Amino acid sequence: MIDDLWYKNAIIYCLSVGTYMDADGDGVGDFKGLLRRLDYLHGLGITTIWLMPFQTSPGRDDGYDIADYYSVDSRYGTLGDFVEFAHGCKQRGIRIIIDLVVNHTSDQHHWFKEARRDKSSPYRDWYVWSDKRPANANKGMVFPGVQKSTWTRDKDAGAWFFHRFYDFQPDLNTSNPHVQAEILKIMGFWIQLGVSGFRMDAVPFVIATKGAKVTKPVEQYDMLRAYREFLQWREGDAIILAEANVLPETDMEYFGKDADRMHMMFNFHVNQHLFYALASGDSRPLAEALKATKSRPASAQWGLFLRNHDELDLGRLTKAQRDTVFKSFGPDKDMQLYDRGIRRRLAPMLGGDRRRLELAYSLMCTLPGTPVIRYGDEIAMGDNLALPERKCARTPMQWSTEPQGGFTKSDKPANPVIDKGPYGYEHVNVAKQRRDPNSMLNWTERIVRMRKEVPEIGWGDFAIIATRDPAVFIMRYDWRNNSVLFVHNLDEKPRETAFSAGLPDDAGEHLINLLAEDHSHADKRGQHRVVLEPYGYRWYRVGGLDYLLKRSDIDGTTTRGKKRGR
Repeated sequence: MIDDLWYKNAIIYCLSVGTYMDADGDGVGDFKGLLRRLDYLHGLGITTIWLMPFQTSPGRDDGYDIADYYSVDSRYGTLGDFVEFAHGCKQRGIRIIIDLVVNHTSDQHHWFKEARRDKSSPYRDWYVWSDKRPANANKGMVFPGVQKSTWTRDKDAGAWFFHRFYDFQPDLNTSNPHVQAEILKIMGFWIQLGVSGFRMDAVPFVIATKGAKVTKPVEQYDMLRAYREFLQWREGDAIILAEANVLPETDMEYFGKDADRMHMMFNFHVNQHLFYALASGDSRPLAEALKATKSRPASAQWGLFLRNHDELDLGRLTKAQRDTVFKSFGPDKDMQLYDRGIRRRLAPMLGGDRRRLELAYSLMCTLPGTPVIRYGDEIAMGDNLALPERKCARTPMQWSTEPQGGFTKSDKPANPVIDKGPYGYEHVNVAKQRRDPNSMLNWTERIVRMRKEVPEIGWGDFAIIATRDPAVFIMRYDWRNNSVLFVHNLDEKPRETAFSAGLPDDAGEHLINLLAEDHSHADKRGQHRVVLEPYGYRWYRVGGLDYLLKRSDIDGTTTRGKKRGR
């Protein structure tokens, strides 16, 4: 049945506890505040919450510098508060996945403190050390321009430690069996408290060999199978969503040819080419990116996103393509980051143009995979470029016109609320948009509801329908005797396009618009002719709305019963 693999047709919503709502008035969001906003999320239609790190941390990297994996940071509440939140999610049919940050720890973690204090400590080999500064210390930085080295000398230890990220985040020696066993314990702990899976941070670095003599890291893919096996034993339907910005030819190494490794991966390759398509009005590189990432096991799934809590990484594009995206969406130097990306939120990137925002989200929701929405994007929140690095796009949620946007009663929130300009909380907030039937929030609720009613996207096979106009992008999905078709105009000018649904006989004769009343009927040659407004989009169901009566119990046929190729 379609619910057997819940992540195939989920709607994932990413948020940081610290920026969502502050219930105790200390200026930092907490689990009590998040629990009070669960009905909002339930009404939005999301099925899964992805929580960014909330464990004890010095907070130098927004929680990704974890100092205790088995705790809740006191600023966010207690373990009891987390359990109450998990119970509230379960009552509303909402699942939880949390960040699993095990490539590195904080330098304040007791493991590292013991490791640096005593060379004979059992924790010494939990990290990666060198007696001398390695020759490659100035290579492989994740944050170029901010981070100057991947090795730092520790005075207490009298040695150099390896850190792929900031110098206060020493890398764990993930090849150490004791570290691997501890990672499984961490997973088991949170599974026991009610989570349904993990978004594993920096997976390529987690599984790579590390050390002063390692010039070309080797990925240890068997580690991924061990993580998956543990999850299936502990909780049969728990998943791992991998953050792995890798080339398409290595995708199957992460999924596993026998579907025995990662359940899901973020599709960074498609994300970057999607933004190039939005910037250039040319859908052809996007189509190629989709074809390049098409292969995956039947039980595996892509996570599709527009913006996340990091920079928009454009490193996989050609220089010419990257320059096109920079020119359109981040022309100023302070909008760019790490020599490879843009640090803005989506709404200001698209100039606040409602047409382009809808187009972007329509594309995300209709590309093959599971959509991942970032908190605040449903109301088109902005950013604060005065804040350093990625903090500019991690400002508190804007709930109302009350002081501090209804986020907190404190006069000084830990992260400043946007209070100036067109994206200030007095102009952009949930309460105001709830009262406006034509708001971005209400549009998002409708599109989320419709996306959940089109499981063909999450489960079906897709075909890209060729057009003579590169600005017009058309896709069709087939699954269990049903088909859906989506048309998008990437250009600022109206377009008229003619196409065939590409199905045998007269199966594609009628296209029923799922979002409006302008249905399409093919001419005698089987061609549909559709006029698209600037940045326009259409969601069509092929045939009629009796599709549920036609849905078969097994895969493998089109609407005419012919075998479908892959």
